[in-house]
Amino acid sequence: ILHGTNSEDRQVGSAAVVRSLIEAGAIGLVTTHDLALSRTADELGDRVINMHFEDTLKDGELLFDYLVKPGVVQSSSPFID
Repeated sequence: ILHGTNSEDRQVGSAAVVRSLIEAGAIGLVTTHDLALSRTADELGDRVINMHFEDTLKDGELLFDYLVKPGVVQSSSPFID
């Protein structure tokens, strides 16, 4: 969402889109790599929850567990040292 905008504007705009969807009664998923957007769940209470799945690097191969877990992911990309 809002690709090409600065980080703060992107976060504010993305949160506004999520709020608008909720107010319209939408049900669905929003995926992002922007951890700042996860704070929107704190602001919206039980209408939004953060979920994640994890990845690992094994023998140079990126593997995903595809198990949806509650909360914001706590690890970063295994390619970043």
